[in-house]
Amino acid sequence: QPPTGPYVPQPWSCSMSPVSVSQFPGPAGCRPAKRRPLARILRWLTRLRMRKPGVLEMSTATENAIRFSGHTLDKATKAKVTLENYYSNLIAQHIERKQRLAKLEESLKDEGLSEAQKQEKRQQHAQKETEFLRLKRSRLGVEDFEPLKVIGRGAFGEVRLVQKKDTGHVYAMKILRKADMLEKEQVAHVRAERDVLVEADHQWVVKMYYSFQDPINLYLIMEFLPGGDMMTLLMKKDTLSEECTQFYIAETALAIDSIHKLGFIHRDIKPDNLLLDARGHIKLSDFGLCTGLKKSHRTDFYRDLSQAKASDFTSSPMDSKRRAESWKKNRRALAYSTVGTPDYIAPEVFLQTGYGPACDWWSLGVIMYEMLIGYPPFCSENPQETYRKVMNWRETLTFPPEVPISEEAKEAVGRFCSECERRLGAARGVDELRSGNTPFFRGVDWDHIRERPAAIPVEVRSIDDTS
Repeated sequence: QPPTGPYVPQPWSCSMSPVSVSQFPGPAGCRPAKRRPLARILRWLTRLRMRKPGVLEMSTATENAIRFSGHTLDKATKAKVTLENYYSNLIAQHIERKQRLAKLEESLKDEGLSEAQKQEKRQQHAQKETEFLRLKRSRLGVEDFEPLKVIGRGAFGEVRLVQKKDTGHVYAMKILRKADMLEKEQVAHVRAERDVLVEADHQWVVKMYYSFQDPINLYLIMEFLPGGDMMTLLMKKDTLSEECTQFYIAETALAIDSIHKLGFIHRDIKPDNLLLDARGHIKLSDFGLCTGLKKSHRTDFYRDLSQAKASDFTSSPMDSKRRAESWKKNRRALAYSTVGTPDYIAPEVFLQTGYGPACDWWSLGVIMYEMLIGYPPFCSENPQETYRKVMNWRETLTFPPEVPISEEAKEAVGRFCSECERRLGAARGVDELRSGNTPFFRGVDWDHIRERPAAIPVEVRSIDDTS
């Protein structure tokens, strides 16, 4: 019988009873000569204890400590996380399966079917669940997808349009180089993106279907959205009408609110990350960039610039047309660089003194300004000057007189780009926009906006159309 009281380690002593190897069966054919080393290992394992956080030691009579290397501790942590995730996923899958069955039973009550028809529906449901489990157990690799074309490149990899060989379904395959992720310390951010895409099974978020890896790359197989992104749309159109702006900002507000309700903060809301589906409606993407992937998110990149005054900015500012042309010329290069642009980042994110969901609403205000004016409010010739303008937004957030927009639009931008405590959306999310207290958003059909035609329709000629 196992001992009932707490185990008290004994001093190391040669008089301890030997441990029989038969109590710990090993591989077949194990020779008796191996018993003594095994007994020593087992005695040694019983004396392991935690002396300090993160340091495992073994106590002996002479108190000689054996310390485990950081590599060993990292492996132990990785094993712990893997086991926790594995069993957490098993529990979540069981709960989801029960919920799907309950939903089916609820629908069967309302359909007025006979008992035989209900049983047939249940059998079909069970077959689908079995097929789903079979698919989850199958190991996918890059060889299971036929590459069609490259549809995007970034600082850490590329995005390809691919077709799954067995089903013919088309997906966007995001390929991230492991070496670059490790070098830039972005492993946690990639993991965060994967987790958000898995958990946020929502109409406002790009769906992720599979994820896998090989020795060189990480692969995220995601929903392909043929409408492109908002950055490309703005580069084509220069500016949008107030009606179009109202539509896209309202949809983005609903998307932001949906991830906030799931407990996530995006932290990198910008036109590049607003994708358009086949009908021209908004979906959020790129959650891995949310906690400072780019150098432009780090305060030390702008050392000694936080005390800037309004008089320190460019003495001969460009007019609105030249600023728009300069911004458009450099925009795509900035999207692909590791430096990036700080134009859409809220001031409190730079300060690193703590920030919350309000930072996403600031970014929405900057995007709204860009849609109406043609460039973001703080754009400059270099990221450092942009940073200074963001930090001094009370003086630098102005509207050029040569681009006329309504007072309602100016008021909405000003309420998004304001102090955290007073920022539009910060207190009650999208309900603040729906309340009618912001005139610019009056008339929006918030409950059915995704059913209505998009402000700018998307023409899709084929399943792999990326034009």
